[in-house]
Amino acid sequence: MASDDPMVAALLREREGYVARGWDDRVAQVDEQLRLRDVEPPAAAPSSAPTSRSTPPKGRKTRGSETT
Repeated sequence: MASDDPMVAALLREREGYVARGWDDRVAQVDEQLRLRDVEPPAAAPSSAPTSRSTPPKGRKTRGSETT
C-alpha cells in the first residue's frame, strides 16, 4: 500500500518493522494513527514467530560453548 502522504508512508514503514519484531502493542498504536488519517491498516498477515537472535546459526558455536 503506497501513499502520497509522507506521514502515512512513514507510519506504514514503521508498522512493518513492528510486525516483523512481533510488537503487537506498537502495531496497534500505529494502526490507531493510520485510522485517524482515514487510512485502513493493512490486513494482518499470518504471523510467524520472529527468529530469536540468541539462537546461533546452524553449525556455529556461541562464546563459552567450547569445552576445555
